[in-house]
Amino acid sequence: MKKILLIGISLFTFLVFAEEEVEEIVVKGKVLYSDQVNALKTPVEIVNVPQAVSIVTDEDIRKQGIREIGDIVRYTPGVNTSQGEGHRDAVVFRGVRSTADFFQDGARDDVQYYRSLYNVEQVEVLRGPNALLFGRGGTGGIINRVTKKATIGETFGSFDLGADDFGSTDLAIDYNVQSGENSAFRLNAHVDALENHRDLYDGDRIGFNPTLRVEISENTTLDLSYEYADHERFIDRGIPTAYGRPEEALKDVVFGTSDINITTLEADIFRGSLTTDLSDTSKAVFSITSSEFEKMYQNLYASGYDLNDVVTLDGYRDPTERENLIVSGNFINEIQIGSSKHTILIGAEKVDTDNSNERFDTYFSTTGKDKESFKITRPLNIATNSAGVATTVDFTTKLKSRTTSDIEVTSVYIQDQIEISDELQILIGGRFDTFDITVDDIKGGTSQSREDDEFSPRAGLIYKPAENVSWYLSYSESFLPRSGEQYKKLTASSAALDPDVYENMEIGVNYNIRPNLSLRASFFDNEQTIATRDESGEGAEIVGLQVDGFELEVKGQVNDQLYMQLGYSNMDGTTSSGGEPREIPDHTLSLWTTYQVNDQFGYGIGFTRQGDSNISNNKPGLILPEYTRVDFAAYYDVSEDLAIRLNIENLTDKVYFPHSHSTHQASVGEEVNARLSITRRF
Repeated sequence: MKKILLIGISLFTFLVFAEEEVEEIVVKGKVLYSDQVNALKTPVEIVNVPQAVSIVTDEDIRKQGIREIGDIVRYTPGVNTSQGEGHRDAVVFRGVRSTADFFQDGARDDVQYYRSLYNVEQVEVLRGPNALLFGRGGTGGIINRVTKKATIGETFGSFDLGADDFGSTDLAIDYNVQSGENSAFRLNAHVDALENHRDLYDGDRIGFNPTLRVEISENTTLDLSYEYADHERFIDRGIPTAYGRPEEALKDVVFGTSDINITTLEADIFRGSLTTDLSDTSKAVFSITSSEFEKMYQNLYASGYDLNDVVTLDGYRDPTERENLIVSGNFINEIQIGSSKHTILIGAEKVDTDNSNERFDTYFSTTGKDKESFKITRPLNIATNSAGVATTVDFTTKLKSRTTSDIEVTSVYIQDQIEISDELQILIGGRFDTFDITVDDIKGGTSQSREDDEFSPRAGLIYKPAENVSWYLSYSESFLPRSGEQYKKLTASSAALDPDVYENMEIGVNYNIRPNLSLRASFFDNEQTIATRDESGEGAEIVGLQVDGFELEVKGQVNDQLYMQLGYSNMDGTTSSGGEPREIPDHTLSLWTTYQVNDQFGYGIGFTRQGDSNISNNKPGLILPEYTRVDFAAYYDVSEDLAIRLNIENLTDKVYFPHSHSTHQASVGEEVNARLSITRRF
């Protein structure tokens, strides 16, 4: 830890005294949700945000060859990926795993799927619980995707075409046109054919996102958007462990079949936002999101391994249908009271969600149960069990659960960012949520309801010794209802208990070394409080997961030619029973640099290092080993309108295991892979 801090201090000194300050330009990635209908509700430069924040722009996505959320997480401090059972984005925010803490243009996007990036302007990764801005969940942090909007008064377009060694191909189109005197239309679309290094893996993704912007008046703007998504892909649950680590000898074996291991998604998402500037110092924003998702995943996976080339398989089929209606309104006003300037946010949100889910366990004809053992072969033969007896499996005989859920959430919140002087700011606010859920257990013939009224405070103290530097101290809370983040079940015992509460204390510094070079560092302490019943049946509370650590990020142009993105985190955690938690690497370190050789040619190189992490809670002997992966990029601008890029992932062809879901489901990292892509602007 001391060595890392010394390196950071040395690097900081180098950056401060590097070459003369480059020409000031408009820099992306400095303001959260830059079109001001934003994740933080008010248009705040991140130098004034008392919370750890990382922003990845669409240009970062192109240059680094980023294809999914997991690629962004790899180069972001304080977060790491979880397997997500091979069918969904799953991120561990400061030790807290989530498959639902995702937002799109500030609106909740919590269905379990892999999110496409074809229509993204920037991706914002906020760490630390913060219910004031996002409501329940967000217990360790959130990821917000800011989508591309139509631009009035301009006509432009581009397409991106790519292909890699594995056989994947991708095409993305972006076209903006003036559609009227005060309106513009923009279309983003993509088609992906998915392949990777694992046997049987394939998939297809289609996305279609037209947007319309209309200037209703000089002060009022309407944004309308429709997005359609159609995804299908193979589910890969990884390989078993042996002697406490993933069994490397099995790295090429896939524990599933092409006709069984599959996930599908079809989604329709409508979004509308109306922004009105009421005066030079106030505005109102009204937004509505309506979405429908149909999701199915079905899989086999290794649930046991006896070290003698015999594996036990288990599995299930899990279809989900979800409809969301999210309506929110915000009023933002800047006023002067005495010598202090107040930026006041007042808002309300209404969420109505209907969720239907069922799960069928596997049923093997030979055992009459959901598990069966097989000899390990490549490819896996599930027609004959390990004893040589023919067997079949189905996903219709054994219904495990079938539920419907109705969720209504009403929220009101207020926040005041007070500028007491040029040097001192105070942030204070709170959110009151009424979370009402009813879960009907169709299989069991029962129904449970729960209503939670939760107040979540947020406070921060910001000291600015200079315009480009801020030191901050902050406190925030969030909560997670007992129905969980996917609303699938609510037992009678759970319905009698209060939500889990997550608290975050954080101290940090934001330093804009130059307009396009910044340093962010923070120390944090997160703690979960769990409501329980003691032996007498009386209400009680226990301390759950506790995580503390340090994060550092330096990002931007060191000089005219050199760009750098450095991230480091060091975390330590304790479970409610005093043991070591899963999925918290003892450290992560990443570095991405690009060097502009001349006006046309540049290259980049980066590496990510992830320390040891536990696969299961309280089992320190069962680990994912540390690894270092090296990536490379080169790009050439043939003209102002044509660019060619080469991205090579895992340049040294390192065998590594980035994450797992359980003991015998460790994912195998991608082999060396080269991707060639072309961007044509018109």
